[in-house]
Amino acid sequence: MKGLPVAIIGLVLLVFITINTLTTHPRGAAGITPGEHVPPFAVPTAPGNVQGAANIATHDDEGAAKHAACTVRGPGILNVCELYEKGPVVLALFVDSGGCENVLYDMQALKSSFPGVRFAGVAVAGERAATRELIAQHGITFPVGLDKEATLGVVYKVSSCPQVSFIYPGGVMQSKALLNRPSLAVLRARIAALVAGARARGWK
Repeated sequence: MKGLPVAIIGLVLLVFITINTLTTHPRGAAGITPGEHVPPFAVPTAPGNVQGAANIATHDDEGAAKHAACTVRGPGILNVCELYEKGPVVLALFVDSGGCENVLYDMQALKSSFPGVRFAGVAVAGERAATRELIAQHGITFPVGLDKEATLGVVYKVSSCPQVSFIYPGGVMQSKALLNRPSLAVLRARIAALVAGARARGWK
């Protein structure tokens, strides 16, 4: 029991450092390297009622996870593996304050122009009530998940807010992540490049 306060303090410090990193200018890590496979994850969606931490396990019985992240699916769950199995993915990791969450509005505005592309967002260290309000304000129709412990901030090497990743079908990182909110024209061009690259790799 003596180690419990130390563990709690360590968790609080990790969340604080991650949030501080997300809300400052980019430096150091810049997301997953292009050509690498993105880490798997399953998180609760903000509109749903599923509770729990992000699952990032690569196989069953890894750490506290009973099942590998890619196999954890169903209503109320955002699973990145399920997304990239169906098509290219545009994934935004963000905090639900400070303005960087507005990238979700941009993604929503472009969503209808790119049928087949899977759009998704995850609120890092987010709270369900605040994220639900954000979804309602922006009229977001794509899945938005919650990562209360800021786990994805570490495994996705987040260095700014938002971080927008472009992922090929199959889960390979297509290009360098955007480390700030781009103009709508830039975001459109990056998504178009993702689609073109995916088609060149055989996606239809």
